[in-house]
Amino acid sequence: MNSATSFKVTQAKTAWWRVYQPQPQAKQRIICLPHAGGCASFFKKWTMTLPSSIELIAVQYPGREERLVEPLINNMEQLIDELIIALIEQQILDKPYLLFGHSMGGYVAYELCLALRECNLPLPYHLVISAGEAPNHKNASTLHLDSDQALLNELDKLNGSQFSLATHPELAQMLLPIIRNDYQLIETWQPQLNSLPLAIPLSTFIAQQDTELTEEQALAWQQQTTNNFHCEYFQGNHFYLIDEQAKVIQALLKIAKQQMRSHYQWTMTP
Repeated sequence: MNSATSFKVTQAKTAWWRVYQPQPQAKQRIICLPHAGGCASFFKKWTMTLPSSIELIAVQYPGREERLVEPLINNMEQLIDELIIALIEQQILDKPYLLFGHSMGGYVAYELCLALRECNLPLPYHLVISAGEAPNHKNASTLHLDSDQALLNELDKLNGSQFSLATHPELAQMLLPIIRNDYQLIETWQPQLNSLPLAIPLSTFIAQQDTELTEEQALAWQQQTTNNFHCEYFQGNHFYLIDEQAKVIQALLKIAKQQMRSHYQWTMTP
């Protein structure tokens, strides 16, 4: 986060956060970062099964849903800078929180933690990376430069037989620019491989039929923490969160309960 950015705190907007079920008395939060082409509403149903002691906040990237008219962000540094501003401005970090990111959201979550540490801001009590390879195992690709059909083929591979965007041309026309933008963000992201490991617990969630992620790539996240590391396995493809929603939430609640009982004390400083 550069010095000029730090003086723009007052310019941040509430548009970054979606709280579908406000829980003002909640003791902690789960902050969720969606996948490439995804939006905050992907996590809306999760709020229906969470206890009142936990408030879920979903991140809304610009250029989608209510933020459709806003410019998309196609580079990681800018996205992290703007997220930091919004976190400070809206005082999102005033309670203990678990940070969850799926696919692209996992990479954003990791970079966000590095930036929070650099800015001496409160880190999550637990970082959960879903369906994403570790920084030192990042796949090199240039899909954002390929044709629309190539992108559609990649999405079909990720989704399996659940849904094909190619059979919905109007929806594809609307979503492909967003997906292409997000792939550019992922593919041009250069992980900070010389960064010190985080000092917070870290978990990876893996779908056993995910063709885009190997177990080795996921387990390599262990190198990014000096604290406890855990790997949780689920059935399904890259978008296992849909069919395995109940089990995913159960796993997150288990982490949340452990935090409340553990000796690991979340503080307002890293």
